[in-house]
Amino acid sequence: MADSRSASVQLSSTPADRPVYVIGAGPGGLAAAHALRARGIRAVVLEKADHVGASWRGHYDRLRLHTTRRLSALPGLKIPRKYGRWVSRDDVVRYLEKYAEHHELEIVTGVEVSRVEPAGDGTGWLLHASGGRELTGSAVVVATGYNHTPHLPDWPGREGYAGELLHAGAYRDAGPYAGRDVLVVGVGNTGAEIAVDLVAGGASRVRLAVRTVPHLVRRTTLGWPAQYSGVLVRRLPVGLVDLLCRLQAKAAVPDLSAQGLPRPDTGLYSRVREGAIPVQDVGLIDAVRKGEVEIVAAVESFEGGKVVLADGGRIEPDAVIAATGYTRALEGLVGHLGVLDGNGRPVVRGGRTPAGAPGLYFTGFTNPISGMLRELALDAGRIAKATAGHLGTRR
Repeated sequence: MADSRSASVQLSSTPADRPVYVIGAGPGGLAAAHALRARGIRAVVLEKADHVGASWRGHYDRLRLHTTRRLSALPGLKIPRKYGRWVSRDDVVRYLEKYAEHHELEIVTGVEVSRVEPAGDGTGWLLHASGGRELTGSAVVVATGYNHTPHLPDWPGREGYAGELLHAGAYRDAGPYAGRDVLVVGVGNTGAEIAVDLVAGGASRVRLAVRTVPHLVRRTTLGWPAQYSGVLVRRLPVGLVDLLCRLQAKAAVPDLSAQGLPRPDTGLYSRVREGAIPVQDVGLIDAVRKGEVEIVAAVESFEGGKVVLADGGRIEPDAVIAATGYTRALEGLVGHLGVLDGNGRPVVRGGRTPAGAPGLYFTGFTNPISGMLRELALDAGRIAKATAGHLGTRR
């Protein structure tokens, strides 16, 4: 079983035997901890919640992985076949719990790390954590997650809006919205899936506010998962992949221009390289074609009880669900170290460390076309290998 001793016992370490601290007990953190242990390196996972996989537990009920079971497993443990090809949210949580137990990972829950800085003796890292703890590690892996802090745009008039407004992170199921008029803001995978869920759950009207038209892809085409294509093409030239995706879209995805979703004028892979992942269809295409989900312009502001759209329209839904993404929230943790880019993301990831920050690693802060869980698994091996080399040369 995962180590469950008290934090006061687990967190003790001496300069001669400093563990590698892994911040975050999501998939990336657990995979990195196992890979480190497999190389004989003590890894201690620090998790601010009371259990592993906290962010997964908070996702909406309908959620299933858009990546296949086989290509979503972490190193050293397959996802059970009984979970099906597209694993549900609850089964992902069960798998993460089993993963921690199977590999006997050393995990301390209820500990939040607020700041990481170089250790005073010039070797390793000092972590400032909740309860006044100061922990010294030989290296640090930051795995706090891509979806860390919900982002709600500061729309003019938002604070005075008297209607129901919530971030998608607080959405669980369509039950509370049966018979109601709902506006979903944002057409990423989360917004698209929530809109479809609302239709299935009996909402009287569902509108989807779109600022930038997304690329829509079928999750599978003739039994071939889109993820497989993502793995195959990710090393090809961007322009070539854009062309291949455009041809595939014309063959597999209907033209929804009349419904407000024209084909994007920029390439799919070009968008991915900028951080915009295509929307995998789980029912949105049919819902839009049938008029069950209405496409409207982006939200510009709120005036009284009305939502003002970019095209000048004003609507008055019963509820607004903002699928407007998340921030990494790394500034307080490591922003002072000069290891983040202008968008607050780590300048490097995996087995590479930022210049001037040896022994500081990041995983889980990209959303690759080949699947995040697959890349987390690969990153874990790279981090463990690099850490072994780093500690070996230092010691």
